[in-house]
This record gives sequence, C-alpha cells and structure tokens, in this order.
Amino acid sequence: MSIQVFILCKLIEGNNYPYKIKKQLSEPIPFDKLGGLTESKLYYHFDSLVKQGLIETVEVIKEEHRPDKQVFGITAKGREDLPKKIYKLLENAGSISDMIVGIAYIKHVDRDKVVEILEKNLKEFITRREHIMDFEIQVDKDKEKLIKYLDGYYSTRAEHTIFWLKELIKQIQQKEI
Repeated sequence: MSIQVFILCKLIEGNNYPYKIKKQLSEPIPFDKLGGLTESKLYYHFDSLVKQGLIETVEVIKEEHRPDKQVFGITAKGREDLPKKIYKLLENAGSISDMIVGIAYIKHVDRDKVVEILEKNLKEFITRREHIMDFEIQVDKDKEKLIKYLDGYYSTRAEHTIFWLKELIKQIQQKEI
C-alpha cells in the first residue's frame, strides 16, 4: 500500500515513469533496498494502479536500442482517492515506520484528520500496552530470565513508540512536519 501511495504522490507532482520513481525512492535513503522493492514489484504496483483507474499511460517514449518507456500520469479518480489511501495507510500502520510515506506527503491531506488518526492509534497502542502489562504469568524457574528479558524489550519498545507518536502528533500540530 505505501508503495502505491508513494507512486500516486509522485504522479500528482507530475507525469513520470517507473524507473525514475524507483530511483527517487532510493535517494537519499535507499528505501527501495530497505523495503525489498524490486523492479518487478514496482511494475506490479503500477499495473495495479492502472487497473484501479488511478493512473494511466500518458506517453510512450521510443528510443533506439532501448525498451519503450511508458510515462504515467495520475487520473482524476487517482487525485480523489489519494487522500483516502493516505488516511488508510495511517490507520492501518502497525508502527511509525509504516507511516513514513503518509507523513512525508501530508501536504495532500487534512492535517487535523491526520492528527485525529494518530491520536486514535496512540490511544489504541496505550490500551494494548496496558492490557499486556496486566498479564500475570506463572513461569518455570528456568524461563524467568527469558521472560524478564522479553518484558524489558517489549516495555521499552512500547515506551519508545508512545514517545515518538506523541512527538509526531505535536510536530504535525505545530506544522513542523
């Protein structure tokens, strides 16, 4: 989903072709490599967006001794659906890293609605953390150290996520992001 949102965001800024978008995804941070995005996966997402009616081929560039280059543009339906896709991406995000594309293109959506979604995510995350913290686990003596380790890991990770979600909400509200 985030790849499709990224493609739509790049195409709302102007017509483009897949290879150039893949290159833009890898600069300055190689998100394509970090996310395991291959050219075949990228073309799959382009095809999916075409089938959804969100993008279309606007030009085919023919070069001698090279494959034809399809240039894509966003459709009116794509412009209309982009905010919905960004909101859905943020709503379904399991972590802050899953939100990066949506946050990077926040200019295409209502900031107040983004804050509302993030605050809901934060409340749900805090509720889940509290539920997990309430578990009373009886452990064999030989598993105590493992359980203590895992408890430390998950509680630290939860506190870290809560801190950064609150920081993200604050920076969006203050229009720093």
